[in-house]
Amino acid sequence: MVEKDRIYKCLNPVGMQLPVKTFPLAPRLDTLDGKEIYISITGEPDITIPLEKKLKSDYPNVNWKLKKTYGIIPVEMSEEEMKTADGLIQAICW
Repeated sequence: MVEKDRIYKCLNPVGMQLPVKTFPLAPRLDTLDGKEIYISITGEPDITIPLEKKLKSDYPNVNWKLKKTYGIIPVEMSEEEMKTADGLIQAICW
């Protein structure tokens, strides 16, 4: 005999996530052409070497600046670099 009124309840293993408001730190660039973008790499260069090559080949009109260290302390940008940079990609790899 089949019971049609039986109700099963279960919990979602993902859980319930509350919506998060995000706020941009700076306005989006209208274009990357001619912009100065810094790539700052800290840690092991495993994935960042192909990332750098891919970005440079996909966006040849961007003035890419590379800052890297293979230690645990990130490379800091100077005040002058922060004033002139149009964007930053921070990569930390272990």
